[in-house]
Amino acid sequence: MRVGALASGTGTILEAVLAAGIPLDVVVADRHCRALEIAEEHDVPSVLVERRSFGAAFDRDAYSDEVVAALAKFDVDVVVMAGFGTVIPRAVTSFPGRMLNTHPALLPSFKGWHAVGDALAYGVKVTGCTVHIVTEEMDVGPILAQEAVAVLDGDTDETLHDRIKDVERRLFPATIKRFLEEIG
Repeated sequence: MRVGALASGTGTILEAVLAAGIPLDVVVADRHCRALEIAEEHDVPSVLVERRSFGAAFDRDAYSDEVVAALAKFDVDVVVMAGFGTVIPRAVTSFPGRMLNTHPALLPSFKGWHAVGDALAYGVKVTGCTVHIVTEEMDVGPILAQEAVAVLDGDTDETLHDRIKDVERRLFPATIKRFLEEIG
């Protein structure tokens, strides 16, 4: 199985995937970010498919096609979203059932970009992390793994998200490994 990773940010999830010994064939980023440096440090090829628009004029389908083309150049079979900041639902049709994502909540609760803040605002005592298959609809794909994280008195978005990230960096690589073994 050839595995590609999509990344956007600091690369901590990407680092966890690589540290777990998951061989990556390419890292694709949507912006200049530390994830590209991490790929280089690990001798993993990287491609920048820069997202140039963040407004209403953004052509999500055309951008999805660019990302898929970048992955196709490396004959990728499975895609892991290691903190990728752009929603690309059309790419799912190229990797049906083979795109994995991690989400900072216990889906189906608190879908979307503000899951941690939404959980705090709602007043839940427990939230967590979900690893799921990506579908065209955001955060509704089949759940592969979940782990709870307690919400502590005085938690902020940042403190709670940091504890969720600790779980993500362990749960996501373990789930990817299991997924690859099952389909391989």
